[in-house]
Amino acid sequence: MTKDTTDAADLLVQLAPWLAQYAPEIGQAVELTKFSVGQSNPTYELATEQGHYVLRAQPAGVLLKSAHAVDREFRVMAALDGTAVPVPKMIAECRDSDVIGRKFFVMEKMAGQAVFDPALADYTAADRTQLYHNQTDILAALATLDPVAIGLDGFGKPAGYMERQFATWTRQYRASQTEDLADMEFLITHLDEALEGALPGFCVIHGDFRLDNMLLQNGTDIEALIDWELSTLGPAFVDLSYWCAMLRMDHDWPIGGLGGVDRAALGIPAEDDLVRRFCHQTGYDKPANWDALIAFQCFRFAAILQGVLKRHLDGNASASNAASVGSQAAPMAILGARILRGYLDAN
Repeated sequence: MTKDTTDAADLLVQLAPWLAQYAPEIGQAVELTKFSVGQSNPTYELATEQGHYVLRAQPAGVLLKSAHAVDREFRVMAALDGTAVPVPKMIAECRDSDVIGRKFFVMEKMAGQAVFDPALADYTAADRTQLYHNQTDILAALATLDPVAIGLDGFGKPAGYMERQFATWTRQYRASQTEDLADMEFLITHLDEALEGALPGFCVIHGDFRLDNMLLQNGTDIEALIDWELSTLGPAFVDLSYWCAMLRMDHDWPIGGLGGVDRAALGIPAEDDLVRRFCHQTGYDKPANWDALIAFQCFRFAAILQGVLKRHLDGNASASNAASVGSQAAPMAILGARILRGYLDAN
């Protein structure tokens, strides 16, 4: 993970008085450096007299409604502290955008490595199996937590999740649209009906559950699940279907999955095996419209990628690879449309 200091020096000057008042326990701020990865909310390493911390902020520029909700990230990770879902400790939050021009929060800097290739090239087959099982177990733990019991009452509405999500990401896509994608139009036209039917459970949803949003120790130990910007409350199977959709992406895409990869040869569990493990631990049955859920997650991710592309074109992208990542919106829409057509033909 590389870092730069493009706007960090000026930002540190603005931050120092606030940190001294609201986070005195971490000591005087010394240096701020920006991580070059991360497509949405800019993330910085904050060095102080006491050690190293992480500062996560909204991006500069005009923001889409409800996007880049760092205040929600702070709240959900604070609530999850001490549960079976590993997260960094929260230190301080600033909702006053006048301090640095945008909202931000400070959290513990966790030891651990971010891994981006789901094929896990440097792993043994046994370790690949173990890591995928550990990921599934975290999702099962998240799906069985009582949101109200951990202080997240009101963090999300108790019903209508899929309908709201479909409307939200259609709106977000339209707001950041830069070209006409026929497959996105197909998904927008046909997904609504295919998603009918209630999903079981009511739980915390991470919203972007992928390997690269985890910090790993010793290869397979998950020290922290990070990047909770899209978190909310809703039914079970949302995070699992999203993760499985990401794994269906082609391995050679800018954000790659396991498409074209022989999972069995690598020791990576098949999608059905991951779903069975999740169902066994949660007690839920696999939804009958599973492939429609996968297609929806492709649509949702395509909308997210379209937002990355739009921020790149507008000149306020957070990551250096925003152009290549944003260009994945179109193939993601093609994948989703193909899955949905297969589901509709079979039903």
